[in-house]
Amino acid sequence: MTAPQSAYKQAPAKTVPKPSWAQTFIALTRRGPLHVLLIFLAVLWLIPSFGILTTSFRSPADIATSGWWTVFDELDRLNLDNYDEVLRNSQLAPPGITQNFVNTLIITFPSTFLPIFFAALAAYGFAWMHFPFRNTLYLTIIALLIIPLQTTWVPVLRIYNIFGLAGTWPGIWLAHTAYGTPFAIFLLYNFFADLPGEVFDSARVDGASELMIFFRIVLPLSTPALASLAIFQFVWVWNDLLNALIFLQDSKMMPLTAGIRELLGQYGSQWNLLAAGAFISMIVPLMIFFSLQRYFVHGVTAGAVKG
Repeated sequence: MTAPQSAYKQAPAKTVPKPSWAQTFIALTRRGPLHVLLIFLAVLWLIPSFGILTTSFRSPADIATSGWWTVFDELDRLNLDNYDEVLRNSQLAPPGITQNFVNTLIITFPSTFLPIFFAALAAYGFAWMHFPFRNTLYLTIIALLIIPLQTTWVPVLRIYNIFGLAGTWPGIWLAHTAYGTPFAIFLLYNFFADLPGEVFDSARVDGASELMIFFRIVLPLSTPALASLAIFQFVWVWNDLLNALIFLQDSKMMPLTAGIRELLGQYGSQWNLLAAGAFISMIVPLMIFFSLQRYFVHGVTAGAVKG
């Protein structure tokens, strides 16, 4: 006996029709102006950076006699002497660009981790926990964003002098944590509030504590938002100069931004060294941005589209 044949015939696979040349032309026409505008803005934005990059490879004599746009006529004269002088000569910007670079790393990594950690705890509490005056406290914290940092330096520095925090690493970490936490709470609160509450309810029914929910559910689900916030906070602290000058007050502890300022020279004529120092300072932020780039767009647009 032969096996019974299927009563249904297999439906033929549907083929997607190839768009006609007219449809392709219309699609390109609609998107073309937008793409051209984006390319134009990107090129316009990169022109100053390209000018600084070419300046960092040119000699002082070439910089004084011609503009950076003539670099294509002098490719044979480009060299790494400016970078070598900046990295080797500590007399240009005491205690030296290398030590300034290390100081910046010491300042930036704790000043990035601490506000994100505390802001994540606070944002989760404001979004999913109920306690008296929750909304009032949240609005008060967000209102701190409108206070200029410059108005806080004198009273904060007086407090630092009383407790001996001025001129110390914990002092600058605490300052950046306090200044960066309100914005971090605002950004993370909007993301946490859109997380599915059913997941938290199920975890509580299974006996999970709030801290367990925070570390095992909230943080893994919030990776894009945390990565975006880390980029913002890291770049802000890395490029900061005024807070370091006020709260550190020691040339041996100064960050890279203070060292680059000294590269300009007494008469403001060492543009070649300043350009080289500027690109040295860009290395780590670029690495951080490109390593977290895949999370950046998801974190910034989180909650913008719901379906």
